[in-house]
Amino acid sequence: MEPQSARVPVEQRPCRNVSNEALRQKSCSGEKIGTRRDSRDERGNTPSTVGDAPQLCAKRLTNKKDGSQALTPAARLVALGLLLAAAGCQAWRRFPLPHDHPPAAYDEATFSRKSFASFKITARNGTPVDTVIGNAGTYRVREGDTFLDIARYYDLGYNEIVDANPGVDPWVPPVGTTIVLPTEWILPCCSYEGLVVNIPEMRLYLYRRTPGDARTLIVDTLPVGLGRDDRRTPRGRFTVRGKSVNPTWIIPPSIRAEHIEETGDTRTKIPGGDPDNPLGKYRLELTLPRYTIHGTNIPWGVGMQVSHGCARLYPEDIERLFPLVPIGTRGEFTYQAVKVGTRGGATYAEVHRDIYRYVPQLRRAARVALKRRGLGEQIDETALATALQEERGIPVRVSRRRGIAAMLRTAN
Repeated sequence: MEPQSARVPVEQRPCRNVSNEALRQKSCSGEKIGTRRDSRDERGNTPSTVGDAPQLCAKRLTNKKDGSQALTPAARLVALGLLLAAAGCQAWRRFPLPHDHPPAAYDEATFSRKSFASFKITARNGTPVDTVIGNAGTYRVREGDTFLDIARYYDLGYNEIVDANPGVDPWVPPVGTTIVLPTEWILPCCSYEGLVVNIPEMRLYLYRRTPGDARTLIVDTLPVGLGRDDRRTPRGRFTVRGKSVNPTWIIPPSIRAEHIEETGDTRTKIPGGDPDNPLGKYRLELTLPRYTIHGTNIPWGVGMQVSHGCARLYPEDIERLFPLVPIGTRGEFTYQAVKVGTRGGATYAEVHRDIYRYVPQLRRAARVALKRRGLGEQIDETALATALQEERGIPVRVSRRRGIAAMLRTAN
């Protein structure tokens, strides 16, 4: 059965003038912005995250008489300069400087009305018959667009849209350029129950059973931001032990020490609803000590390594996820840089960057993944090698295409 997407087809989406509204979000949570170091830097592609630096409070650079947080173009550039100066010379070279754009056409209300990736797929004995879901789309860049807003509107992480479109400036993509929307995914192997977060792709999957229908599995998938390199999101299984709305953030001593050193902020907790609270409005509490799945006060950090290890979602995504996950739900943080799966009898591979450098050889990881799925035969080695080299995070067909004679023999 072909999975049916809940998304509005790309060609039916309205033309929008998207700008870097996300950069104007207040960023005073006190968490660092993580540096993503990957092999693409040496190939000349733009890094997907900003440098390792303390965040600045936007309210210091405002031109509005009422004291609101919108920044002038000049102030935004000043803020970026201060941010990068604090980060040091290496961060300055690595950070892609955004250009000024017209006022944003997108706002929080627009993002709250967006479509979400939800699929009904056929299962046999609790296992999906096909493990490739969704369909990739395209988007034609318009004046003022940035990858931050395009990604959020189509419910993608910043890492996903950058990796799928190598060589395209994420801050000022050329107007008229057709970019790939990587809205097709291979399900991580091999748990299809509860919550599964695949760390390298920075994406969460929620599996739900249809009451009274053992042959149908509902899959919801959402992008996440994860731990920076020095505070990595851990691998492991967990159970959702609690849920909270407008949670107070009790600042761990190690993080508080960072705040004191970097900004002089001596607070020990931040109440729920405070704009500085990095947990956002909703939190899923896990049996993994110190780690949770929650919202964020910095939406542009989704798809980046920016947290102290927790998984953070867009505000509208955690609001959707929260009621779907009862206390007692099981889950897992897994690490699969290479995923393989099937659709319609064909084999596909999806390769992501090894963000924590846990996988010394992607080719060996691909072989292990194929063997685990029982898909090691009839592989197009050239297609697989290309996918492993490019690391674009898009499902690529790697099975050999059968000739007409072979198909006729199989049919008979």
